[in-house]
Amino acid sequence: MAELARDYGESLFLGIDLGTFKTSITASNGLRQTVLSVVGWPKDEVSRKMLGREVIFGSEAMQHRLALNLIRPFERGVLKYSDNSSHASGEEVANYKEAARELVKHVVGLAGPKNGQKVYGVIGAPAQASVVNKQSLIEAASEALDSVVVVSEPFSVAYGLEKLEDVLIIDIGAGTVDLCRMHGSLPEEGDQITLTTAGDYVDELLLKLIRENHPDAQLTINMAREMKEKYGLVIDTNDRILVKVPVAGKPRSIDITDECQQACKSIVPPILEAVENLISTYDPEFQQRILQSVILAGGMSQIRGLDKLIEVGLQEYGGGKVSRVEEPVYAGADGSLKLAYDMPEALWKELK
Repeated sequence: MAELARDYGESLFLGIDLGTFKTSITASNGLRQTVLSVVGWPKDEVSRKMLGREVIFGSEAMQHRLALNLIRPFERGVLKYSDNSSHASGEEVANYKEAARELVKHVVGLAGPKNGQKVYGVIGAPAQASVVNKQSLIEAASEALDSVVVVSEPFSVAYGLEKLEDVLIIDIGAGTVDLCRMHGSLPEEGDQITLTTAGDYVDELLLKLIRENHPDAQLTINMAREMKEKYGLVIDTNDRILVKVPVAGKPRSIDITDECQQACKSIVPPILEAVENLISTYDPEFQQRILQSVILAGGMSQIRGLDKLIEVGLQEYGGGKVSRVEEPVYAGADGSLKLAYDMPEALWKELK
């Protein structure tokens, strides 16, 4: 820390996990906070008068979403429309970029930087984010940070845990599942895989299954997400998952045990296929060593029984050991903050 003080003075360092569903931030001044990655603007003068602000964020925005034009700026771990692959209008693209900028400014503001204080931030991105997508994250941060570095999210998790050799990180978020094998140096392209069968995929599948089996139930994607977060599991259980949902406006109890289990299990085969890819292309002398240190991170890592089910899938490779990070909400942000502390000054990208 003394060396940092000489190099950077009284600068504020931030680790930011800019997630598809949640954004977490940890700061050198001790702040740790998480907000939902949503931004809303009042629809009209009535909603503007009721809310008393021009921009609303996070859970408050979700609470008042019927009165807001709501944008969730990130999709599959990157800024929506940033890869120019859609037919979105220029106005839509501009709105998403503005939402991303406002969200970054909001979370940086939560850290309370002092007037004139330099703010350095490390932002975690999907393992295989394209150059264009990384640039979009840098642009989103340009109004809130003085300097920024964008790194692989699973690499930041590994760095924070000080697990830098013979370890496989599987970071399971809302937008992406990111796998990264660590071998004592910076991961290369072949060391990382990004999947899109993640939390959002599970939410959509759960909603579809419930609607198929309970066609009268009135459900939204937000309700399905809350059910998954509260009851998600991949193991057999005698305890049934009963939830109350509206049917023609009246609450009715339905059993979603099978649907919840099926939806949550759907992410396992793609993960095992990606693990096979990373193991089979690894140095054969070190394959068994890395299998003994598989670490799950991200919000979806907490699905009941997921670690054990992946262990079962690793048996055909000679067996493996799967564990979960203790603080899935902050593992990425904490690692990014540690990287910010250790980052050589020459690697920072000046934004101002």
